[in-house]
Amino acid sequence: MRTFSKSHKLDNVCYDIRGPVMDEADRMIAAGEKILKLNIGNPAPFDFDAPPEIIKAMTDNLHNAQGYSTSKGIVQAREAILKYHRGKGVNVASVDDIYTGNGVSELITMVMQGLLDNGDEVLVPAPDYPLWTASVTLAGGTAVHYICDEQSEWFPDIADMESKITDKTKAVVIINPNNPTGAVYPREVLEKIAAMAKKHELIVFADEIYDRLLMDGVEHTSIASIDPELFCITFNGISKSHMSAGFRAGWMVLSGNKSNMGGYIEGLNMLSSMRLCSNVQAQYVIPAALSGTGSPDKELLPGGRIYEQRECIYTLLNDIDGISAVKPKAAFYIFPKIDAKKFNITSDEQFVLDLLRTKKILLVAGGGFHWEQPDHFRIVYLPNIDQLKLSMAEMKDFLSTYRQK
Repeated sequence: MRTFSKSHKLDNVCYDIRGPVMDEADRMIAAGEKILKLNIGNPAPFDFDAPPEIIKAMTDNLHNAQGYSTSKGIVQAREAILKYHRGKGVNVASVDDIYTGNGVSELITMVMQGLLDNGDEVLVPAPDYPLWTASVTLAGGTAVHYICDEQSEWFPDIADMESKITDKTKAVVIINPNNPTGAVYPREVLEKIAAMAKKHELIVFADEIYDRLLMDGVEHTSIASIDPELFCITFNGISKSHMSAGFRAGWMVLSGNKSNMGGYIEGLNMLSSMRLCSNVQAQYVIPAALSGTGSPDKELLPGGRIYEQRECIYTLLNDIDGISAVKPKAAFYIFPKIDAKKFNITSDEQFVLDLLRTKKILLVAGGGFHWEQPDHFRIVYLPNIDQLKLSMAEMKDFLSTYRQK
């Protein structure tokens, strides 16, 4: 059985999260041009406000948040997190297995820095949230991308996943609900992944930050609840579910059998201590946020804004000749397919750049999510329905004559 310890060296690895599309968008904005941004999952610019109880919890605790907390976070926050994840059937031993972070992004980087040596491999979905691949690379590892199948509602291809496991594979990343596709994985898929991870003694990293943004009556199953012995690190936070991305309140939860993880956990504790602590003021918001998770958000139900915007963008995209899309079940992203042959597209980045320059609409190319073929892009459907209708009318007009040169 593997024993996880850590001896870390960091190569001179660089990851560019911007590129020519964002550079061009910045240039256009600086020149006074107005751009419709369908590229980033930030609720605030689209008039989504954090709930009043969240604002109150933050402002009421300003005085209490003046000093550092312990490196893992204040007890009140971690107790609320513990109760939440145990309520989802996750085998969390105590608050000592919970770490708060300045959003989930910081913690993703931390777990990879603590785990990987040069040449180690981590299975990461394609398409993915690109920070996962970046963090693996930055830590000296290699991200090996397994395919999520569009024909099967973007669920992971288990056979492809298993075929890519080698003696260098240390972990597997699951993004569920998924960004960028909006897919929610059923229990039977998660059971197969859990069995595979246990068989090959892999750590499971479960990114579940959208688990409270569900539609159509879909239920979310945490993979950590499948097998109480499966060692899993689950990531979550309030940035998306409580429309408070700027507060930077996230966490990770260690669960399952830790008997061979002593060296790794020691490394995580060291890395956690090195950054002193996460934003203490935001930590005080977590109990208030998790106390109201029993009833569905009305915005996700028929008549609610997110639900109706999802319905709108899905219908409009599929009405455009050469575009098709699987309906997302969670979050506020959709990952449409474009007929690359019809439009002579050999570069999805060039397609997004051409649309930006012509119609002043900003998307993200599928390649930004490590999708290899130039035939997908992501839309964030947070803008209101009038903006979505206008943007899709403009895209339809653009594609009526577009042929990539």
